[in-house]
Amino acid sequence: MDINITIDIPFRLNFNNLDGKTQDKLMQQSMHEVEQTYGSAIKTYAEENDLVYEELLEEEAIKNLYNHKFKFTV
Repeated sequence: MDINITIDIPFRLNFNNLDGKTQDKLMQQSMHEVEQTYGSAIKTYAEENDLVYEELLEEEAIKNLYNHKFKFTV
């Protein structure tokens, strides 16, 4: 019996380096991912509801980070 297990871990972090710069980089990556996937829908929603696109994008990027798996090294 052959079992093939693949675990997708897009973020590998050094536990000793979780400074502001690293957190900003993670946030920027998440914002880029959300913008690529949902940018036009978020922009339309923002325009229809008189909301600020950048603020909605940031909120969705934060939510997006909760959906990722992280691997920490020490």
